[in-house]
Amino acid sequence: MLNQRIPDYICEKGNIVRLILLTALFALVFINIYKPFSSSHWYPVSELKFFAFSSLIILTGVLVVVVSRVIMYYHSKKHVITYGQYAVWILLEIFFMSLFYTIYTKSLNPEREWMHVFKESSVNTALVLLLPYTLIHLYFSYVESKNKLRQLEGQQHAESLVKKNVYSFYDEKNELRLSVKKGSLLYIESADNYVNIWYLNKAQQLTKFMLRNSLKAIEESLADTSVLRCHRSYMVNFEQVKVIRRQKDGVYLEFTIEKVPDIPISKTYSEKVTHWFMTYSS
Repeated sequence: MLNQRIPDYICEKGNIVRLILLTALFALVFINIYKPFSSSHWYPVSELKFFAFSSLIILTGVLVVVVSRVIMYYHSKKHVITYGQYAVWILLEIFFMSLFYTIYTKSLNPEREWMHVFKESSVNTALVLLLPYTLIHLYFSYVESKNKLRQLEGQQHAESLVKKNVYSFYDEKNELRLSVKKGSLLYIESADNYVNIWYLNKAQQLTKFMLRNSLKAIEESLADTSVLRCHRSYMVNFEQVKVIRRQKDGVYLEFTIEKVPDIPISKTYSEKVTHWFMTYSS
């Protein structure tokens, strides 16, 4: 865990600015409202002056965070920052903020003991930093997870649209060999251990693709689509069928595209084919 890389959103410029501003705001509100560690007695002044003094302290601390996060931003561009390194980074922020606060306090109250002031400021600084840091990072993590979920949903939606608009054909080893847009597929013809897939290429020319598989397997893979079996040797995309024509020698499906032969309909599939044609025609 400690050796894992921290998420990229921690070092994003916008998130760094948000972290600095929200931390400063939290510190200002927290110290002036809750006055932790008897902070109201640090300086014998009025509430207004205390607010001014505390604001100055906070601005000094924020300056440390600003410098720290600017360095982190440029450092992350060239180096990987792990969770362990990030934890040390935050501890150093607390240390330098505490040191600044100690110097500031000693300048106003020289009689106070160095170690006592530093210890008190370290506890206070850790509280002021770690609480907002925790909340802000949880928020950043939530936003990142939400964005990833949205991207995943968008990707799945896009893939779903692709699947809805494309027919995919697999060979007998279940390897994808051909994908054809619905509007381009015409018919599929059985040829011993192969099937011939007839479609229109980008130049709108009739094209054949030979696939090693059975017509029965293709029929199962295209169940609940507009590609329907109409003969022992044929399957037809009914989105491309324009006419059902009855002649003395049988019933045929007719396309309006040149050089595409009429496809026969066998008696076995006649009723089902007619129903589908009427459905898609409507």
